[in-house]
Amino acid sequence: MTIGERIKQRRIELGFSADYVAERLGINRTTVFRYERGAITKVNHEVLAKLASILHTSPVYLMGLSDELGQVVNIDNIFQIETKRFPLLGTIACGEPILAAEDFEAYVEAGASIRADFCLKCKGDSMINARIQDGDIVFIRKQSTVDNGEIAAVIIDDEATLKRIYYYPDKKKLILQAENPSYEPFVYIGEELNQVRVLGKAIAFQSDIE
Repeated sequence: MTIGERIKQRRIELGFSADYVAERLGINRTTVFRYERGAITKVNHEVLAKLASILHTSPVYLMGLSDELGQVVNIDNIFQIETKRFPLLGTIACGEPILAAEDFEAYVEAGASIRADFCLKCKGDSMINARIQDGDIVFIRKQSTVDNGEIAAVIIDDEATLKRIYYYPDKKKLILQAENPSYEPFVYIGEELNQVRVLGKAIAFQSDIE
């Protein structure tokens, strides 16, 4: 199979839409379709690495150099993926808020193209519809505000949680929305807003491939 055929096959296997892949990759859906049908024959190495991460596989699988989804074969001089070490500061809840462990724990190595300041390990299932699972590593860029609808790490009275944010300044109202219908949103109004602090924007996540 061609690279494009493998991309399409893997996307369909995972149940991902072209829009989802395009959003994660930072391109439009037309470009995703062009990759899949082979209209773009030379896929940039960095793009290929990102595609492999999104599709929960390896670049060598997409290139047809391995039939194992997560197994990287030892072939010299294919290309080098630049990586960077991100400090792992602790655990963040995907569910009810938990104690924010902001002490240094370890490093996580990931693609250098991820513009994050640190990462946290997720616990719980409240963000599963955003494809963030229990045990995933979420990469955070430090910033005190985010746009409505973006996912952020939030501190609530010294406890941390990961939620999608909706803020209405004219109403002095903040909604922290889960990505799981089993969880009710957290709503803060007026002076209750003083309890909440945005730690940073979630810009990427990493799952283990078993």
